[in-house]
Amino acid sequence: MIDFTRPLFLVAALILTAACVLAYRALMRRRTANVLAYTNIEFFAGAIRASRWPHVAVVGAFALAAALLWGALAGPHITAAMPAKDAAVILCIDTSGSMSATDVQPTRWEAARSATRAFIERLPVGTKVGIVTFSSSAGLIQALTSDRAEALAAVDRIPPADGATAIGDALTLAAQQLPARGHRAVVLMTDGVNNRGVDPLEAANALASRHIPVYTVGIGTNDSGLLIPGTAELAQLDEDALRAIAQAGGGAYARVSDARSLQSALSHLGSSTTLERRRIDASLPFAFGGGVLLLATILTSLAVGRFP
Repeated sequence: MIDFTRPLFLVAALILTAACVLAYRALMRRRTANVLAYTNIEFFAGAIRASRWPHVAVVGAFALAAALLWGALAGPHITAAMPAKDAAVILCIDTSGSMSATDVQPTRWEAARSATRAFIERLPVGTKVGIVTFSSSAGLIQALTSDRAEALAAVDRIPPADGATAIGDALTLAAQQLPARGHRAVVLMTDGVNNRGVDPLEAANALASRHIPVYTVGIGTNDSGLLIPGTAELAQLDEDALRAIAQAGGGAYARVSDARSLQSALSHLGSSTTLERRRIDASLPFAFGGGVLLLATILTSLAVGRFP
């Protein structure tokens, strides 16, 4: 996307370019009329038509060069997504008993670990990542680090699925790890309903007050609940709560039902959490391009005798 800080220069450029084109056409008509008035019309008519195109090419090049130079004066800026210089992401991974369910192969827990590895491997160089796991309570598995090898080794330390679901505690612990400034985000992966500790929405609002978005990923295939292996309990996904947590701080919610869609969701979230939109001044490229084209056009015109 490109925008201009001084768009009136573009209006002036259009007016001047149109005036120059009209003046050039009037000049060419006058030259043609003068030549035909004193020469053999049949002999020179074809020659005049043949010689018109080089002039048109030169005028077109001049017009393009002028447009680029006027564009530089108009203050062009390009908005682009680029890796944030100080990005920090905390991954909150559910390790409660319901994560041992096999509807997401091989298990929800293993699928979450594999997706976490892929997420870390795709992070831009310099991005810091930390890992928090939670079941009946929350624990810090990996403090923020930009060392990918260290972060990947931490994934292997993620404990197996067991216990209850303390989503709010995980968000609170994640908030404590993130710096006061910078491009920060929390990614929450869970398959259950919060049933321990801090209210998740309260924790999400606390993060939002620090301008830290929470991106939530709901894992599971069964809307009515899936029996937790080895128990008589149902694993149910509270999508309304996960949406509310995400919306509290400007994040997003994704529902996934298999390992591939989980990796895809995390890959998409990786762009949201580690990239920032920057407004870049493009005046120099415009000016350089216009100057080079103008100089080349003048030199070519002088060399071949086609200066308008």
